[in-house]
Amino acid sequence: MASRVGLGSGAIEFFTRRLRLAGLAKRAIGEKAYLKSDLRFWGTSQASIRAAVREYCDAHPDLTRAELRAIAETMYASDVHELRAAAIGVLELDRETLDARDLPWLIALVRKSESWAYVDWIAPKVIGDVIARDPRARRRLAVWAKDRNFWVRRAALLAEHDALRAGGGDFAVWSRLAASMLDEREFFIRKAIGWVLREVSKKRPNLTYAFLSKHRDRVSRLSLTEGAKYLPAPKRTSLGLPAEAAWAVREARRKPKSARR
Repeated sequence: MASRVGLGSGAIEFFTRRLRLAGLAKRAIGEKAYLKSDLRFWGTSQASIRAAVREYCDAHPDLTRAELRAIAETMYASDVHELRAAAIGVLELDRETLDARDLPWLIALVRKSESWAYVDWIAPKVIGDVIARDPRARRRLAVWAKDRNFWVRRAALLAEHDALRAGGGDFAVWSRLAASMLDEREFFIRKAIGWVLREVSKKRPNLTYAFLSKHRDRVSRLSLTEGAKYLPAPKRTSLGLPAEAAWAVREARRKPKSARR
């Protein structure tokens, strides 16, 4: 236990030394306001956080599951945004060390997160990787989808985000999870549904269109407009949306007249 505690405190010292010096007061104020967070912010860029994470992991190439969890828990117990972010970065970089036994612990981190800035990183990059390596773990998603904590429900929706975006994952399972949450009014749930549908549509537009068509009378406007963002015009009009998405109209207006011909 002593060595695990030492690793945790050593990680705090390492990342504090590197990330605090790389921070900017102006960025710290802006990020704290943007995330509406009670945590302390040093104003360190994501690039600097990731660079420090790579340096730390290169210096500790053989961390065990227990050691990795001890490091992440110690850093996550802090009240500093950058230390929590670095903890997730370490988990992402060493994610293959984790397995399905770690999912209850990972979802406990989600409960502590209370911000999309952490949940949207843990869910697809860490939890999603565990599920990709052990598809039997996918059954946990249905349990999380019914959790009282909406961040846990959001994690259930986003866990296979990367796999679904790449053309893999289990869209049928995701569809059942999403359908069970269509009546929710929580912004972060509606946004997550639309986000995944949007990404799926880039490679498999028919799946997104079929889901939105089937649930057209229940899907929120936010989920609908986000999910259909890249669907072709005929599918959009069939869903009761303008043929061109707002982003496409804006892009067309920005182009010089000569480029529109």
